[in-house]
Amino acid sequence: MSNRKELANAIRVLSMDAIQKANSGHPGAPMGMADIAEVLWNDYLVHNPANPKWANRDRFILSNGHGSMLLYSLLHLSGYDVSIDDLKQFRQLHSKTPGHPEHGMTPGVESTSGPLGQGIACAVGMAVAEKVMAAQYNRDGHTVMDHYTYVFMGDGCMMEGLSHEACSLAGNLQLGKLIVFYDDNGISIDGCVDGWFSDDTPRRFEAYGWHVVPAVDGHDGEAIKDAIEKARRELDRPTLICCKTVIGQGAPNVCGTAKCHGAPLGEEEIRCTREAMNWPHGPFEIPKLVYSAWGAKGSGFMAEDSWNGRFKEYEKAYPQLADEFRRRMEGDLPDEFISHASNFVDAVDAKAESLATRKSSQNAIEGLAPVLPEFFGGSADLAGSNLTRWSGSKTATPADWNGNYMNYGVREFAMSVMMNGMVLHGGFIPYGGTFLVFSDYARNAMRMSALMGLRVLYVLTHDSIGVGEDGPTHQPVEHVESLRLIPNMDVWRPCDGVESSVAWEQAIKRTDGPSSLIMSRQTLPHQTRSSETIDSVSRGGYVLRHCNGTPNAILIATGSEVSLAMEAAMTLESRGHQVRVVSMPCTAAFERQSVAYRDEVLLPHVTARVAVEAGVTSGWGKYVGLNGAVLGMDRFGESAPGNELFDYFGFTEANLVALVEQVIDGKRIAA
Repeated sequence: MSNRKELANAIRVLSMDAIQKANSGHPGAPMGMADIAEVLWNDYLVHNPANPKWANRDRFILSNGHGSMLLYSLLHLSGYDVSIDDLKQFRQLHSKTPGHPEHGMTPGVESTSGPLGQGIACAVGMAVAEKVMAAQYNRDGHTVMDHYTYVFMGDGCMMEGLSHEACSLAGNLQLGKLIVFYDDNGISIDGCVDGWFSDDTPRRFEAYGWHVVPAVDGHDGEAIKDAIEKARRELDRPTLICCKTVIGQGAPNVCGTAKCHGAPLGEEEIRCTREAMNWPHGPFEIPKLVYSAWGAKGSGFMAEDSWNGRFKEYEKAYPQLADEFRRRMEGDLPDEFISHASNFVDAVDAKAESLATRKSSQNAIEGLAPVLPEFFGGSADLAGSNLTRWSGSKTATPADWNGNYMNYGVREFAMSVMMNGMVLHGGFIPYGGTFLVFSDYARNAMRMSALMGLRVLYVLTHDSIGVGEDGPTHQPVEHVESLRLIPNMDVWRPCDGVESSVAWEQAIKRTDGPSSLIMSRQTLPHQTRSSETIDSVSRGGYVLRHCNGTPNAILIATGSEVSLAMEAAMTLESRGHQVRVVSMPCTAAFERQSVAYRDEVLLPHVTARVAVEAGVTSGWGKYVGLNGAVLGMDRFGESAPGNELFDYFGFTEANLVALVEQVIDGKRIAA
């Protein structure tokens, strides 16, 4: 039987060998946190390497994701489908072991991590998900959801503002099964952190309402185990275990310095490290006894098998709940959702109401949520403005976790990362609201949603200069286009209730990425459509207004500018022009259509095209071409009533008509 130090040293040597072979990587954190990892993974973590998707497994997040070889070594040693050859391919193209952990690429990686602070915030979302699922599905004598969420984080995560947002809320929510290990090694890329990070971290977390275990020797297995025992006895507060470690522990000449943070140790230092650790084995060589001591397949099988037995008993007692639990964890929609959503869209069209699309958005939630128990809403302290609450909303709190809504406070970034965590945990389709202009605060989380292909719904209201008197600080002229630049992000900017409802339906049905739902503050008129036209809304771009003959101009618009385009088309028709109006609520969805469909909508032979959107113009060139024009605004707004601003910035029927006629006449105009 190997001792703890030998088991931890297996992590160290695999990490330094893989990083040396790649000639790239971060050996400091894996070597410094190896002892903590050994105790947690061998004595406490409940998981099954043969089934990384087991619903009731403990979740482990490496927030300081640059130390990825720590996680890959753990996965390999404990029996996941991560081979020694995979470790040898560390940081190489198409390998299972990329530079930072990536969800969906490596079995056992719960979340993509590396942008510091996002791992801990994601874990807070996972811990919330565990609490809510337990409250919704556990019954007396039948426990189907009951696991811990463990996090490793370092000084960099602590310094990022996101950790303040997320950990403050975690304390408020009394997430007792969230246990975080702080790698307090005092070193970051630029050296000793004393000059730029002198927070009293234990007192900071105590002020958040956390249980803190301070001053733990991160290289003493028994001290680490004692700290974990204390953490697991604390049921009503998340725990921070402050582990004092030496970065690069084991490397005799560079440990404790920034030299081992983000660069290979070098062949000579690796030789010295092996000698200092009394590790006589060659690169990537692990003794069989060490593998045997690390292996978790047997214990993992037993843990899941025991849970499966309990779930069968649960299924007998509560068959409908069991079916729903299983469906939610697999990410499938209810069988009735498609027909229910279609009927709802038809009902919205029949009402023909003119509403602010933020109100249409709320109506869509009201109409669709009753058949979606997995729906979990929230807002960054703007519920009354974003209109993200519906009649069935119930706030989840420590007093009663059986809810479907979260008050995130003014924490746009934490809210967004927590939603990522809820999706990764399984069982939820989360949506969260803020003003569109504050999507800047959430942007890196939104990017991570797209990178991981997560079904997260961002409700972003108060678009464009229609915000009005709040002025340019709150008028998001560049934000719609900037969100469109994020690969795999669907951005919907609907023009009325029908498009708003379809946008929600499509965002919910989409399983491979996030959606941003851009909604107006001001009232927008209902647009009349045929049933065939309604069916085309989901394609992202469609002909809203046909003309009597062959068009000699095409108007393309989104959101609040669609009604302007419709008015201008009528005026142009009265002047003898044949003008088609294309509503383009989602360019990404439109680009996924066939070339034939796109050509049918935009008619390549019609070169007189004008796009209109109350935002920056940079993205519309591909649609209007070299002979077209864009009516937009490539500057910041002003403070005034919204209707005055639309006039001031030229979003008027007269101005649009004049621009279209200039384009028809062949005059090149820079709007």
